[in-house]
Amino acid sequence: MSLLKHCVTGGLINSFKSLPANGIAKLPIAAGVTQGQRNLQSTTISNYKAKYGGRFMVTMLPGDGIGPEMMSYVKTIFKAGGVPVDFEELNLDSTHEDIEHIEEAVIAIRRNGVALKGNIETREHSRNFRSRNVELRLRLNLFANVIHCRSQPGINTRHKNIDIVLIRQNTEGEYSCLEHENVKGVVESLKIITQSKSEQIARYAFEYARKYNRKKVTAVHKANIMKLSDGLFLNTCSEIAKEYPEIMFDNIIIDNCSMQLVSNPHKFDVLLLPNLYGNILTNIACGLVGGPGITSGRNYGIEHAVFETGTRNTGKSVAGKNVANPLAMINASADLLEFLRLDYHATVIRNSIHKVLNIEKIHTPDLGGTYNTTDVVEFIMKDVQAQTSI
Repeated sequence: MSLLKHCVTGGLINSFKSLPANGIAKLPIAAGVTQGQRNLQSTTISNYKAKYGGRFMVTMLPGDGIGPEMMSYVKTIFKAGGVPVDFEELNLDSTHEDIEHIEEAVIAIRRNGVALKGNIETREHSRNFRSRNVELRLRLNLFANVIHCRSQPGINTRHKNIDIVLIRQNTEGEYSCLEHENVKGVVESLKIITQSKSEQIARYAFEYARKYNRKKVTAVHKANIMKLSDGLFLNTCSEIAKEYPEIMFDNIIIDNCSMQLVSNPHKFDVLLLPNLYGNILTNIACGLVGGPGITSGRNYGIEHAVFETGTRNTGKSVAGKNVANPLAMINASADLLEFLRLDYHATVIRNSIHKVLNIEKIHTPDLGGTYNTTDVVEFIMKDVQAQTSI
């Protein structure tokens, strides 16, 4: 089974199951997987994951801003829960403009197959500095970015009961990094849309919808203006949709989608997005359910997977102040565990996050609370220890 198939059918298996009424999931068997999952694991993960003595090796890229402190909290929680994961930590941040550090990161992720990543700041005024975030996605062909935005009952937001999955094409479009200045003061930036990659992400979205019983896929575009590029994306999505007659398919122009997302988000189920539109709308959707501090993001390729926060925000302004919300990165770490089929440990952490947000309401300032970062981490650490000691 390929990693792509695993991403759709196995690696996300627990992230999107509905929680029971109290929001706390029943822990899986101690081994963390069912027999059926164990059979799948033997034919997938063992083929492409670095696993030694029953422990998984995962690449860790702390990045800039709050990234390093968030990673230290993840390691603390994993230790408290006895999670069988070791990290190969690499220092890749905005201070490294040479190619050596990005090469080391790419090699490490290819070796381990999976990574937990903080955001790497891109210098706006350095013309020679290429975004390390984009470069990693291109070099590893992480074609699918998946973000599940779901309301939490303990967070006061304008709209309740939001449940939207955004699936973004992650390796082409305006993020192809093809810009040039032929004449002083005149810059051309190329937007690349291909039928093959449009088909790949469309098929991924429909397979995802089928697997998780989602009812509708909506393609987002600007084909009324960009008739060739967005027209190709839309036409390709429409053709793929015919292979999934049980799933509703429609399309919406990006500007209208932006308005509808903030005024009537419940009309959307799965949004299928080209790269730039996906970057913008995922940030809007994350804001609807509580902001950048709680939502995680998953990046999948044929052979590799990288987990990070949903909005890819460095949080530089709050670094070192003990006020940053750690839940987005902790959620990303739970995504990572589910991908590795360490379902028991992932469920333990998910339960603790639910208690923090919705029962004890230990909210950091971004959620309107007065608790600090270490308050959240200490509660989760103690709760994880309590669950695993039963």
